[in-house]
Amino acid sequence: HVSTLKVRLRPSLALRPLDTSMFTSDLKPRAPLFFPPPYTLRTVGRQASMTDSQTALHGLELDEERFVGLLRNLIGEVEHLQNTGVGTAYVPQEDLAIKHCLEVLAPHRKENGGPLEIEHVTYTEGRGNLIIKYPGTGSAEDVLSFVGSHLDVVPANPDAWEVDPFSFTVDGDKLFGRGTTDCLGHVALMTTLFSQLAELKPELKTSLTCVFIASEEASGPGIGVDGLVEEGRLNHCKPGPVVWVDCADSQPCIGTAGAITWHLTANGHRFHSGLPHKGINAIELAMEATSRIQQKFYETFPACEKEAEYKFITPSTMKPTQVKCAPGGLNQIPPDATVSGDIRLTPFYDVDALKASIEAEVAAINADIEALPTRGPCSKYVITPPGGGEPIVGNIKLEWGDHLLTGIACDLTSPAFSLMCDAIEEVKGKAEPYSLTGSLPLVHEMQSEGFDIQLIGFGKMSVYHADNEYCSLTDMKDAAKILARLIAKFG
Repeated sequence: HVSTLKVRLRPSLALRPLDTSMFTSDLKPRAPLFFPPPYTLRTVGRQASMTDSQTALHGLELDEERFVGLLRNLIGEVEHLQNTGVGTAYVPQEDLAIKHCLEVLAPHRKENGGPLEIEHVTYTEGRGNLIIKYPGTGSAEDVLSFVGSHLDVVPANPDAWEVDPFSFTVDGDKLFGRGTTDCLGHVALMTTLFSQLAELKPELKTSLTCVFIASEEASGPGIGVDGLVEEGRLNHCKPGPVVWVDCADSQPCIGTAGAITWHLTANGHRFHSGLPHKGINAIELAMEATSRIQQKFYETFPACEKEAEYKFITPSTMKPTQVKCAPGGLNQIPPDATVSGDIRLTPFYDVDALKASIEAEVAAINADIEALPTRGPCSKYVITPPGGGEPIVGNIKLEWGDHLLTGIACDLTSPAFSLMCDAIEEVKGKAEPYSLTGSLPLVHEMQSEGFDIQLIGFGKMSVYHADNEYCSLTDMKDAAKILARLIAKFG
C-alpha cells in the first residue's frame, strides 16, 4: 500500500530553476537558505489503495464541541495572556492556557494508558511550552511536526471592541475573542486534533509532534521556541518537515519579509522663526535626509524576479511612520527632530547588507550636509557666525530599533509543500500559495538551523491583531480535514 512519492507540480505552482547568476553581490538579490529535506517521504500513490488508518484520517471531522469548549476556556484566560514584553505592563502567564490543553489531553497521555507523550517545558516560571508526540512505527527519520501555535496574544482595548475581547462570543459561524485567529484558535485546533488522533489510534509510520510555544508576540529571549531549539528539544523534528501553524486564510504562506525599525535624528539650531536665516530647521533637515536615504534604498534593493515568483504583493519598502521634534512654540525653529519608520525586506536580500548600505548613506550625508536640498531662500544646514568663529553644522544620526526580524522563503521543492497543496485542494477546491511582507518571528532562525519550514494557518488575515478579532468555525473544521489528510499522505 505504500509507494515512493513522485513530486507533482501543477502549472499554477510551477517553479523555474534557480538562476544563480542573480546572486553576485551582497547588495543584489540572494538565494534564500534552503536546506534540502534529509527525509525520504513515503506516501500513498494516487493509484494505490489506502490503508485502514489512512481511510480513517480522510474521514476525520473536527470534534466541534470539544474544540469550541477548549477555545472558550482559552479565551477566558486572555486577559492574562497579553504580551508586550518582559518588564512592560503585559507579561503573559502561558501556563494558564496550557492547563486547559492538558485537561483535554489527560486521558490520552502515555502514563494514563494513551498513546500521547507530553512534555511541559518551562524556562521562566509560569511561562511554559508544550510538546505533544504521537509515536509512529517508523525510524527516527519518519517525522512530521506542527510548531508555532503560540499561547500569548497582543493586548486588546475593550473600549474599541463591539464585544468583550476577554470572553468568548459566538455569532453564527464567527467565534470572537482576542486570540481566536492569532493564535489560540490554532492551539485549540491542534489540541483537539491530537486528542482525536489518540482516540482513533491510526497506525502510522510517521511520528507526529505538536509544539505550543510561549513568548511569540514580544521579546522574551530563551523563553519559547528559541529556548527549545537551543536546548536541542526539537532536534527530533529536523529529519522531516516542520509545518508552522500561525498564518491565515487556509492557504500556504510561502514567503515573509524581514522587519527592521529605524530612527533618524536631525540636529539643527533653535532660533526665532522671524529670523530663519539664523537657525537650522531640524524638521527640514530630517525630511530631506529621509528622502535621500529612501532614494538610496530603492536604488539598492529594487523589486526582483524572485519576489514575483513567490507572489509577494509588494517589494521591499522603507517608510517613515512617526515624526517628533523638540517642544517649542510655533514661532521657533526646532533644534532637533526624529523621523522613525520601518523597513520590510524580502528574503532575497541580506539584512546586514541593508544596514551597511543605509549607514554608508548617512555618513555620506554628514560628510557633505550642504549637498542636501534646502527649502526656500533662508533655509540652510550650516551657519557661519558673523566675524568668523566655528560654524554651526547640522547633522543626522541613525539608530536601528530593537525590532528586527528576518524573512524567509519556504523551500518549494520540499515534498511537504506539494502534499500540503494537495490536501488543501482536496478540501478547499484549490491551493493558492501567497507571500506577504508581514513578518513572523523565530522562523528564520529555525530555517537557518536546518529545519524545513512550511507555513500555514486557518484564522483570518483581515483581523490579525485587530479589534473584534474572530475566526470562522467552518475554516477550523476544514483545517482539521486538511491536517488529517496531510498526515495520511505521510503514512
